[in-house]
Amino acid sequence: MIRKFDFLIIGGGVAGMSFALKVSKSGKGKVAIVCKTTLDEANTAKAQGGIASVTNLKIDNFEKHIQDTMVAGDYISDPAAVEQVVRNAPAGIDDLVRWGVNFDKNEEGEFDLHREGGHSEFRILHHADDTGFEIQRGLMEAVRRDKNITILENHYAVEIITQHHLGIEVTRRTPDIECYGAYILDPDTQKIDTFLSRITLMATGGTGAVYATTSNPNIATGDGIAMVYRAKGTVQDMEFVQFHPTVLYNPAETHPAYLITEAMRGYGGILKLPNGAEFMQKYDKRLSLAPRDIVARAIDREMKIHGLTHVCLDVTHKDPEETKHHFPNIYAKCLSIGIDITKQMIPVCPSAHYMCGGIKVDLNAESSIHRLYAVGECSCTGLHGGNRLASNSLIEAVVYADAAAKHCVQVIDQYSFNDKVPEWNDEGTMSNEEKVLIAQDMVEVGQIMSNYVGIVRSDLRLKRAWTRLDLLYEETEELFKRVKPTKDICELRNMINVGYLITRQAIERKESRGLHYTVDYPKHAYDQK
Repeated sequence: MIRKFDFLIIGGGVAGMSFALKVSKSGKGKVAIVCKTTLDEANTAKAQGGIASVTNLKIDNFEKHIQDTMVAGDYISDPAAVEQVVRNAPAGIDDLVRWGVNFDKNEEGEFDLHREGGHSEFRILHHADDTGFEIQRGLMEAVRRDKNITILENHYAVEIITQHHLGIEVTRRTPDIECYGAYILDPDTQKIDTFLSRITLMATGGTGAVYATTSNPNIATGDGIAMVYRAKGTVQDMEFVQFHPTVLYNPAETHPAYLITEAMRGYGGILKLPNGAEFMQKYDKRLSLAPRDIVARAIDREMKIHGLTHVCLDVTHKDPEETKHHFPNIYAKCLSIGIDITKQMIPVCPSAHYMCGGIKVDLNAESSIHRLYAVGECSCTGLHGGNRLASNSLIEAVVYADAAAKHCVQVIDQYSFNDKVPEWNDEGTMSNEEKVLIAQDMVEVGQIMSNYVGIVRSDLRLKRAWTRLDLLYEETEELFKRVKPTKDICELRNMINVGYLITRQAIERKESRGLHYTVDYPKHAYDQK
């Protein structure tokens, strides 16, 4: 079956929905949002802490936010991208509010601002401790009201369509690769349909599920990044995987792990060993409010030194009612496993959280493949550099969705549908035994990545990961060629591709920088002890 949409959006988080709302109002054609589960399961909905924007000009300004972002990114952020996001952030907040998103306000009617690690001022807008869920709710209601937007839930994008599918050889040196849409698996028919588009936007979110322990939902398998890489698009900075320093340590629930927001440390939470001893003073003068890469490495080191499975976050010195008011969901979650955070310390450990790299895009969010844009966590704008500053990701998605929409509206009339695209050949069968192998291989990818490509790396560990991933790649590609594609085997292919990219780009970086720390090229004196 062939379907045609002027704008094809793959992914339904804040990035995809913001873009959809913008282009829909342009009158330039029909819009489709394709998401592999339901709209409410996007990574956006899991973001607890908040969204960063300069709004209180009495104490804050753009220059401070720019400087904080550059410092956190270890000075390899793209200054133009940083400038674009920071200066356009207030307009992005206005868009969200107009679409129906609610942010907490104080008694004076101003935004109730939090401060998080790496920020020099209070500039984090939030909705209690479930900001991402509130943003997702507001945008979902807005896109569902828009009659020009078709929402296709539980549809899975298998590959994007380029000249390669027309029988033309495409390599990484091909100068004018074009995207004509995507092949998409229909859950009802179990057939792969051909979706033709004039503009395609990739907004598929992150890669956390390639690790054994992650704060991301299980759907975060890096699909967009893998599809663009296979289509010979440019992918960059994949070695910079952010591990959130504090997810709830709960052996009964490891995937996805429950996030303990950074706002809790901004609120005054103190990192301690289980015996009550503080340790961050050994690593950074900002203590528990140091940037995430420093805090995650510090916790990882203390766990190894003392043979611990976790450390603790202590808010017992804060007013109990205030704690419950600010963090109602965290309070309830911890209480459900027998921990009263107003009286007991919270057991926490680091977990894979955010991909700073991805599909390389310019200031218009345009990828190296013509007619293909990428926004949100699957993209690499250059904003985050070596390490994402807390709460910069949601605002990046909104600002770049706006930039992409403006550019698309200007150029879409140059493009037409490519009616020469062939339909997918879906010959093949799959046995139950093959399904078991796929499930086992997914687990193995997670173990490889967590054991060898984690917070602390080495040449030996990275080489070991490379070798094992290569074997899995060969086996999976051979299987993919002789079976009917299913969501599971496509996700496995993507996880292996993403794991390979993280590993390869980590091997290529011969220094410790930002989130990439290797014992073979140590940077900080405390790490050499």
